[in-house]
Amino acid sequence: MNILIGLLPALFWGILPLCVARIGGRPTQQIMGTTLGTLAVAVLFWLVMQPETDGRTLLMGFLSGAFWAFGQMNQYRAYTQIGVSQALPISTGMQLVGTSLMGVAVFGEWGSATQKIVGALALVLIIAGIALTAKKENPPADGKGSLKTGIITLLVSTVGYVGYSFFPNFAESSGQAKFLPQAVGMATAAVVLSLLSRDGSRPWDKKSLQNLVGGVVFSFAALTYLMSIEPTRNGVATGFTLSQMNVVIATLGSIFLLGEKKTRKEMRFVLAGLAMVVIGGIMIGLSH
Repeated sequence: MNILIGLLPALFWGILPLCVARIGGRPTQQIMGTTLGTLAVAVLFWLVMQPETDGRTLLMGFLSGAFWAFGQMNQYRAYTQIGVSQALPISTGMQLVGTSLMGVAVFGEWGSATQKIVGALALVLIIAGIALTAKKENPPADGKGSLKTGIITLLVSTVGYVGYSFFPNFAESSGQAKFLPQAVGMATAAVVLSLLSRDGSRPWDKKSLQNLVGGVVFSFAALTYLMSIEPTRNGVATGFTLSQMNVVIATLGSIFLLGEKKTRKEMRFVLAGLAMVVIGGIMIGLSH
């Protein structure tokens, strides 16, 4: 059951980039829509469930959400630079390394020697697979499709994602209690980032409202992820790794639904890489 809960965020996070890419808009508009949609769902959830909370939960949830908004806006920016099918696998690899190592080093997860060995081998397999999915047959030297530009943007975004997974584990309350504070942090950071942006967009314009759909999708991912990374379920290292199976849905969806072009050789790279990612995820799930 815990593994199933751990895979639900992967489903919804895999759908999210396809939604926002289809709707379009600037990164600030996409992050505004995503966070406001998430906040609306979180408020409704809070009113219905009324989970118990405390000051520490409110603070850690808020910080987690604010870090996520920073990371996600930069990931949206990378989509425009190198495309979803290339940006998401690279971002996934960076996040897996940072968050899994944090879970092991800070929270003492993968306690046994066997778990550490299997987890390390699985991470190597996943990262190798992700590198394979991002491989280009004829990579452009520069310009909009520059891999270097996208990698720099994704490195910045990884800081936000690691914080997103890091802070909730400093509060002992349930994932349900952390959901609303996290959504408030996301929306607050998104407004600040939008106001500071120089791209000419406004926080409340039409594209932002259209991207509320992405927020509804993301809210299901956020809630199930908070439940998954609880120490009594999967923990950060395993829960986060399972959630990153979203790369399979998003990568294939961007190719077949969004029409991102791949040569025949690149498709072989993609399929082989995704197979390695799935095998690595299964290894981690079985070792938990």
